[in-house]
Amino acid sequence: MKQAPLTLHRFTRMDFDRLVDLGVFHGKPVELIEGLLVVAEPQGSHHASTVGAVGDALRTGLPPGWLVRVQMPVALGDLSEPEPDVAVVPGTWADYRAGHPVRPALVVEVAETSLAFDRGEKAGLYARGGVRDYWIVNLVDRVLEVFRGPEADPTAPHGFRYRTAERPGPGAVVSLLALPSVRLSVSDLLP
Repeated sequence: MKQAPLTLHRFTRMDFDRLVDLGVFHGKPVELIEGLLVVAEPQGSHHASTVGAVGDALRTGLPPGWLVRVQMPVALGDLSEPEPDVAVVPGTWADYRAGHPVRPALVVEVAETSLAFDRGEKAGLYARGGVRDYWIVNLVDRVLEVFRGPEADPTAPHGFRYRTAERPGPGAVVSLLALPSVRLSVSDLLP
């Protein structure tokens, strides 16, 4: 007996937002990635405390007119609405009442069990979305991974990748591409 291939239904961001507004997910951690619903892994205390520390470190360095969004959606095209652990966006909270940010200045994912997904699928998605600065706080190796320079690459997930990937040491200082005067110690971002 020949089995028919599975048919997947892809949601648009508009469909997804409507379902969120209706309370369909009841607070479950769900992201929209390329039209598919992806359930986020539960957060352990190490992951959660690192997300908080990264958010605090970024908040202390940002000038007025910039926001740190922790585990809030960003709009990346018609089929994706991921919820990065931390995102830095320009503006005020009122600027995002009618819609999520579409091009964060920085996205940070804190990764332990999701490290491969964050380096592959998420990196390709953020690169395609034009996010110039993507950082992974790698809890497995206790390092910061800094990805920059999104570019097309048909062999990469979602057809895009980052041109450079660096691992600055714990004593190093990093800056956001959008705000070069904001300098952060890598050790403040690592657990």
